[in-house]
Amino acid sequence: MIADDPLGRVLEIDLSSRSFDIVERPELFAEGIGGAGVAIRLLEEHCPSGADPASPENPIVFAVGPLVGLFPLASKTVAMFKSPHTGNLGESHAGGRSAIAIRMAGFGAIVIKGSSQSPVYLAIAGDRVHFRDASALWGLRSSYTVGSVIRQREKGSGIRTIMRIGRAGERGVTYAGVITETYRHFGRLGLGAVFGSKKLKAVVISGSRSLPVADRKAYRALYDTIYQAATTSPVMNKYHELGTAVNVKPLSGIGALPTRNLQSGQFEGADEISAERLAERYLGRRVACAHCPVACIHLASLRTPYPNDPYFYKTTMIGYDHEPIFAMGSMLGVSDVPGLLRLLDEAEVQGLDVMSAGVVLAWATEALERGLITLELLDGIPLEWGVAAAYVEAARRIVTQPTDLYRAMARGVAHAASVYGGADFALAFGGNEMPGYHTGPACHLGYLTGARHSHLDSAGYSVDQKVMGTGKPVTPEGVAEQLLTEERWRQVLTSLVICLFARGVYTEEIVRQALEAAGFSDVDLKALGADILRRKHAFKRREGFDPEAMTIPRRILETPSPAGHFDEAFLRAAITHYMANL
Repeated sequence: MIADDPLGRVLEIDLSSRSFDIVERPELFAEGIGGAGVAIRLLEEHCPSGADPASPENPIVFAVGPLVGLFPLASKTVAMFKSPHTGNLGESHAGGRSAIAIRMAGFGAIVIKGSSQSPVYLAIAGDRVHFRDASALWGLRSSYTVGSVIRQREKGSGIRTIMRIGRAGERGVTYAGVITETYRHFGRLGLGAVFGSKKLKAVVISGSRSLPVADRKAYRALYDTIYQAATTSPVMNKYHELGTAVNVKPLSGIGALPTRNLQSGQFEGADEISAERLAERYLGRRVACAHCPVACIHLASLRTPYPNDPYFYKTTMIGYDHEPIFAMGSMLGVSDVPGLLRLLDEAEVQGLDVMSAGVVLAWATEALERGLITLELLDGIPLEWGVAAAYVEAARRIVTQPTDLYRAMARGVAHAASVYGGADFALAFGGNEMPGYHTGPACHLGYLTGARHSHLDSAGYSVDQKVMGTGKPVTPEGVAEQLLTEERWRQVLTSLVICLFARGVYTEEIVRQALEAAGFSDVDLKALGADILRRKHAFKRREGFDPEAMTIPRRILETPSPAGHFDEAFLRAAITHYMANL
């Protein structure tokens, strides 16, 4: 690490005593580099074994990496915590301005401990931490309003980050997210509920540091190389033009788009909710995370007429990507685009993880059809495939929780099914609801074995697609090895912290050159990736995770995948091989 680089500084905040300390930890970053590598070490240090996720003992860790602020697309912040959703590792990544703001404030990581007795938000400005009263913000219906109020109160427009929760986090929904800026999120595994348990409504961060480099001329040349690769790459151009929603039509075409709770892999409404159709009829803006030239964030413009006035409309900008479109679109049979956008907007207003919410609502719809739950339990909301208005009302009730059923749904699909039945079609993997791919055995193995139970852990869908139509034999051991190799490398990228969309730009050689510019030389990248992954799984096991006891939803075995048939024995054998070779 270069002298005077603030990366090695860790800001520790105690909400209980309303105090803070800045600790010099250069050795932490020398070992873990940053991001995921540092966050897991801080989580090991600060989270006692067996801690209740809703207790003051559960820390919130934010960490950034050595390339943040120096190179394009190093734009993510890693958050780690004990998940209230799964009871073990909580890890979520977000873009926006969070990473740049933390780095410019002069820190490589922030650890938030304890709990406040009354609602509070943190305003971090360089080396100062202010504890602001958030009583007036607590309970506000919309997360948008919270953001607006804080933007008016706090300085730093254009350079600060504002991380905040909605009512879902306040109410302890175990898959509540944290909204950064307006269109990015720490979405998965319940960071919002951890904020809520600490009475922490928001965190605002700003700063104006400058960052040193080892060799300015070499740095400039490498910067230009990465920038050119990012702006001329066909893959990155795809993300700019249409965004990840470009996956909707192709996945449906091959039978890999989960539809109506994965009763099918093809959605007859795929054209209507496709990236192409949304761009033609609804695209209002493209925006980018800080220090990213790609601008992959697509915002739809939804015009809603005011009651009794035919000439005036409320215009709402709503972010969309493949995963939200799958979760609130095909998974619920919704092809009505205005209805879909209102659903996505409601998730934003409430602060819900859209993927988990969509899968929970899909389970509830099928459970109602099968007679496992009643309209009374649903508070009179007649859930029906394709009817977006009913799903909007049900999403609100997941937060307000007027019945025992909604209280169960607020804890995720696995918990709800354990109470009301329907485990065979409750699509959770290691406790986390499924993402939007049903390509074959590798994608589901990625969800089962990944440290976050995320499609982004090891990209199993890509492994499936490489063997589709080739006739090549697929073995459990072979699939497990491919997933392990990919997930280890992604630990390196998420320690830097590189947006995973840019993984084709940041090759191993480019990563080494960039690390040298940031003052890190002779880093054993393979050993680093393997060590981080082992540490994550060790934490999960410490907190009670048993990979052999994971439930495999029968629905994934029943609905044909484009990569062919696979059975539970195949998946179990692959899980065993993966875990034995961590």
